[in-house]
Amino acid sequence: MSPDPEAGRTAEGAASRNARERALLARVAAQDRAAFKELYMLYHRRIARFLTRLTARYDLAEEIINDTFWVVWQRAGDFRGASQVSTWIMGIAYRRGLKTLQRLNPGPSADESEIESLSEEPWKDAEVREWLAAGLARLPLEQRMVLELAYNLGHSCEEIALIMECPVNTVKTRMFHGRRKLRTLLVTLAGPDK
Repeated sequence: MSPDPEAGRTAEGAASRNARERALLARVAAQDRAAFKELYMLYHRRIARFLTRLTARYDLAEEIINDTFWVVWQRAGDFRGASQVSTWIMGIAYRRGLKTLQRLNPGPSADESEIESLSEEPWKDAEVREWLAAGLARLPLEQRMVLELAYNLGHSCEEIALIMECPVNTVKTRMFHGRRKLRTLLVTLAGPDK
């Protein structure tokens, strides 16, 4: 069986992206504002998607993004290359998000109106995304974040362990329980006639 050339290109692309991001981070460490702006533009949307899983409040997500990039600006020189740049930045965003949520102690991120507004036809793409979001919002925070990092942002269990500062087996356990709970929640949210 011959190697998959597409997989090689994907790996090469990821390595190239990480090398580019490492170079940007080195420039940020030297207080290069243009490099900082470029790094910010590369990560803003990805972090915003991630943080809206922590909180439904966009203003709060933006505050956490700003806090995250303030830390990146201040600590870029501390990055030692033990992980990918994306893992390092997402770890900062995750920890800043948790600290902010602990400080504010908000309630669950999904309210009943979000769940009641689900369509009668969950097989349509937008409705399926909404349905999944409602189910994910009901999971415990750690399980929701593991699933978000793995399936929406494409991080490996090892990278998630670095981001969440926990053992890989803890990540796998959270993923197992999160998927199991999500399956049950989605059946419940779909209703008895689905």
